[in-house]
Amino acid sequence: MSDAGGSESITVPEGFTLHTENTSHILISSKEEAFLNPVQEFNRDLSVACIRVWSEEINREKEAKWMRSQQRRAKREVEGEAETGQQKEQKKAKTESTEPSNGSGDDLPGDVPTTGSTSEGNKREVLYRPHRFVLLEALSATGLRSIRYAKEIPLVRFVIANDLSASATAAMKRNVELNGLGPSSLDPADSASSSVVLEHQHLPNRGKVRINEGDACALMYNHRTEKTRVDVVDLDPYGTAAPFIDGAVQCVNDGGLLCVTCTDLSVLATTNYHEKCFSNYGGIPVKAEYCHEAALRLVLNTLSTSAGRYGRYIEPLLCLSIDFYVRLFVRVHSAPIEVKKTASKTAMYYICQGCQSFYEQPLGRIVEKVHERSGNVNLQFKTQAGPPVPQKCTECGSTLHVAGPMWSGSLHNNSFISQVLEHLENNQDKYSTAVRMKGMLTVANEELHVPFYFTPSRIAGFFHSVCPPLDDVASALLNAGHTVSRSHALPGSLKTGATRQDVHDVFRSWVKKHPVRMDKVSETSLARQLLAKEARTEANFTRHPRSVTQASKVKLVRYQQNPAPNWGPGTKADSGTKRKREEENE
Repeated sequence: MSDAGGSESITVPEGFTLHTENTSHILISSKEEAFLNPVQEFNRDLSVACIRVWSEEINREKEAKWMRSQQRRAKREVEGEAETGQQKEQKKAKTESTEPSNGSGDDLPGDVPTTGSTSEGNKREVLYRPHRFVLLEALSATGLRSIRYAKEIPLVRFVIANDLSASATAAMKRNVELNGLGPSSLDPADSASSSVVLEHQHLPNRGKVRINEGDACALMYNHRTEKTRVDVVDLDPYGTAAPFIDGAVQCVNDGGLLCVTCTDLSVLATTNYHEKCFSNYGGIPVKAEYCHEAALRLVLNTLSTSAGRYGRYIEPLLCLSIDFYVRLFVRVHSAPIEVKKTASKTAMYYICQGCQSFYEQPLGRIVEKVHERSGNVNLQFKTQAGPPVPQKCTECGSTLHVAGPMWSGSLHNNSFISQVLEHLENNQDKYSTAVRMKGMLTVANEELHVPFYFTPSRIAGFFHSVCPPLDDVASALLNAGHTVSRSHALPGSLKTGATRQDVHDVFRSWVKKHPVRMDKVSETSLARQLLAKEARTEANFTRHPRSVTQASKVKLVRYQQNPAPNWGPGTKADSGTKRKREEENE
């Protein structure tokens, strides 16, 4: 059934409720046969916008490549015409010199050039056909995400919607048909009246959303050969995406898009289950206020190492920590030379358990050497010296714990985010969460490409001092010559190119103007250790013009408001596989 008439024309069967999101409608069973979290609408809106902008970008890339090939072909044809004409002139001159009495040869039809110089009527105008891509959603559940992709992204060829659960695929089939995106067959009346249609009939239309019931990993491994690869892979599991990443990086096309969601932040964003984090993501997490950014970097490192095994590398476009999950959009490319650079974009971190200072230990470094004669730049890949810090924290003397390895490169591509913001500005009415999308993307676009953020309130707590205003801290760092930005991951946070020692010096200067009552501070307190050091330079808290960023000027919804009471990750749907096993055992 098509939804052209809107939700008013849809008949809702007994035992179902109608859920509408943008232009898509699905029926949700009271039996909870498939999982759906309405709070994730922001995730789905963001995914639609990002995939649409990526599809337009890759279409431009392919059109430019096609134009270059057409120009080369035209150049070859022109050169071929000139060469053919020259050969014919030589042949004609030779014929005239050997057979002067034969004058009828000038009127032979064969003398008319046929190669590379057709008449104007025979020339075909070659036009570029836009690149239409295939998207694979490995874990579709109700199919709402796949339906939205098929309806809202113009360049989608078709979407493969997969789920292991039979009840979920049944729900998907119902919802796909409800939105008019399922298989279509030829009307018998039309086929009886038109023999021409039957004679030239192509393969049956399998629909714009093609449902598959099976294991997600097996499906992706079946698409890993170059001819069967897909352009976009979306992984949105209930929990960790770790088991699906190896198959995903293999089945996506060169230059394709990988969209990954992980909701297991209890593993990624704290050290309570560090052994589980290591088994899933190959790294140890961070227990500090910037743990959510560390979670993003752990997942990126997993994607990078998984792709590197197959001579591929990742290009992060947009990586966000949102509510109770992380969402990453990365492009996957094939280039062995770029794979070699990933070691220099990977690092271990020594995290202070007291003041939460961090010390980066890169795993590799790149040395550029210019060849004297040719001027070519040669890259040499070297190991990195370490460790960067003694056994104790240089700021407060507390114990350090090791975190990582994790991605130390940039989290975002500013050009891509700017394109998404431009698209959003022109299509605000198409996204219910457009206000929050604009806020978060604006902050992410201004974010510095350096690891980890801090909050003035947390550091003021370490010093037992009054918390300075956010703009005062930002101004002090800017006046000292450092760069500053906000972070999308936490309200009231700052990112800076300054070291943690520079940040502490700002607070030491602040404490001089707003003294701490030392009689209230314990002798063994962390604050005494931090205040025992003198600031190397006096901080200047005069308001700096760049302390107010573009995101600060506009009233934006940067962070999530409570969308519903008791909201969160939601309860996993009952797939019925456990009951099947119990029945088989009986």
